[in-house]
Amino acid sequence: MLRRLFRNKDGLLRVLERPEMINTNSSENDIRAFVTKRKISGGTVSDKGRDARDIMLGLAKTCMKFEMSFYEFIGARLGIPGPKIPPLASLIRPAPA
Repeated sequence: MLRRLFRNKDGLLRVLERPEMINTNSSENDIRAFVTKRKISGGTVSDKGRDARDIMLGLAKTCMKFEMSFYEFIGARLGIPGPKIPPLASLIRPAPA
């Protein structure tokens, strides 16, 4: 067993260079609501319905991460009077190259 661990040493120690590889909780939490909804409802009837659900879920999760109201965000996009919310693209940092 020790010989096998030693052979894989480089791969096993890679996590020290990139500790974000360990924690997958945020990724799992992002899809948990979708999976629960799919199990309850049995999925969507059409591709457009699936796309709409995925987009709204993604927007809702992004709003939660930025601690902003999803409903106020949607209202701002639809021109409903309320708080001014900047476009998400101006709030999200681009991923490092």
